[in-house]
Amino acid sequence: MDNRISALRKARRISQAELADAVGVTRQTIISLENGRYNASLLLAHKIARYFGLTIEDVFLFDEEDAP
Repeated sequence: MDNRISALRKARRISQAELADAVGVTRQTIISLENGRYNASLLLAHKIARYFGLTIEDVFLFDEEDAP
């Protein structure tokens, strides 16, 4: 699942570590999310979206063709 985390983070000029601290995960988790190696749980997706003041759908781009 694609996401806009990197672009949103850079627009706010915050580091991966700062975002990780804000949502309660490791920097490595943020790196993995940004690189598409990891899909966020619903709880984490909600925390990230809330941090940016957006909806989950505004942060995470769901492609129905990628669905199992």
